[in-house]
Amino acid sequence: MKFNYAYSPDFYDEMYFPDGTPRQQGAAFNDLLTTTPQKKLSRLQFSADKAQMAMGMTFNVYHDKQGVEKILHLDIIPRIISAKEWNHLDRGLKQRIEALNLFLQDIYNDGKIIKDGVVPDDLIYGSKDFLEACRGLTPPKGIWCHITGTDLVRDHHGDYYILEDNLRCPSGVSYMLESREIIKRAFPGLFNKLGVRPVSDYSAKLLSMLQHLSDKAKPVIGVLTPGIYNSAYFEHSYLAQQMGVELVSGMDLTVKDKKVYMRTTKGLQQIDVIYRRIDDVFLDPLAFNPDSLLGVPGLFEAYKAGSIALANAPGTGVADDKAVYAYVPRIIKYYLGEDPILNNVPTYLCREEQDRKYVLENIADLVVKETNAAGGYGMLIGPKATKEEHEKFKQLISANPKNYIAQPTLSLSTVPTIIDNKTIEPRHVDLRPYILYGREIQVIPGALTRVALKKGSLVVNSSQGGGSKDTWVLFND
Repeated sequence: MKFNYAYSPDFYDEMYFPDGTPRQQGAAFNDLLTTTPQKKLSRLQFSADKAQMAMGMTFNVYHDKQGVEKILHLDIIPRIISAKEWNHLDRGLKQRIEALNLFLQDIYNDGKIIKDGVVPDDLIYGSKDFLEACRGLTPPKGIWCHITGTDLVRDHHGDYYILEDNLRCPSGVSYMLESREIIKRAFPGLFNKLGVRPVSDYSAKLLSMLQHLSDKAKPVIGVLTPGIYNSAYFEHSYLAQQMGVELVSGMDLTVKDKKVYMRTTKGLQQIDVIYRRIDDVFLDPLAFNPDSLLGVPGLFEAYKAGSIALANAPGTGVADDKAVYAYVPRIIKYYLGEDPILNNVPTYLCREEQDRKYVLENIADLVVKETNAAGGYGMLIGPKATKEEHEKFKQLISANPKNYIAQPTLSLSTVPTIIDNKTIEPRHVDLRPYILYGREIQVIPGALTRVALKKGSLVVNSSQGGGSKDTWVLFND
């Protein structure tokens, strides 16, 4: 394996200093890379690819007309995070989730943060993700965001920034869990030597959190999936199997007397908690989208009656709107009286005249995002776009400024990555830790690291050709 690593002073490399010496947490893995024969590394990478296919770790890309299932390519070189760095992330993520949960409870009830002028009312009530039907609701145990996947990046100094919040149906955790099993088998000795924190208890923690939402001693729990054609179906079935709960679709459920039942071979059985992997508007055709064939008629009435708990709660999407994101530092200060531990990426709101003027004048240097888009779509990376694309987005912003934000182009950190089984080169990464909110807020000590496999690319999304890495969080520095 050719290992003539091309360092760049413009990026923070997570395994190496600019002079080529390994950082403390990466020293042991560097020894392995420099002493392992190329053929062995190639075989390990080949085995990892085969293991993913055998496990069914595949996904569909909706816009791909071929309809071919693909693996989320797993690079065998892990991303390694020191205990000190992780403890900082842990504190910051818990603070953020606590504040966002208070924010959701407030805007659907008293609306104090809006009355006090901290957040504009039209930003909330004008959002397509604000559910009028949830006004006046308090979900079981007062928890709205039970499972969160928060995306972070590092700049050229190595500082972490929150890129976006995912409070609806965050995906990818199954890849984190299965990738760990594959990489542990590839490097068992090193894994134990370094003292990597386990993630294998995630399913048990998820189950415990879901059980906490019910007052019953042994609640019946199900994972609600849109079905086998959903891009994340592998994850839905995997988590249901790992927790030992039912995997159900809308056709398996019915509502009688404001209680939800699932159809079984022995008749109807009441279900108490649903981990739903269906978007809000498709949950119940009677309450939201009348054309939905995925949801359950009457489910929302049962939810309001308190006979069923839903995770995540309907209505959480308004808190991960990209325009609301810009206000999260103020939200943390308002509810907790604290400064954010983890900072946002500086953000320009095109809804505000001064910000919009700056964006239009400097669009070639900025990343522009549609506030309600995801998966790397509805986005312009200014420095890599053409003049025609710049002009197109200027027109879009001018026509509907509330629908766009802009941010400076961050120099995302890099991690060594095997390319075409021939060389090891730096590739840009982001980080998605998973946070569970039940009796307490728990940050799982690992994460899905997504990697942009194309040279120079900053887009890590799987639907855009990105891959993944196992994330090793160390017990000790």
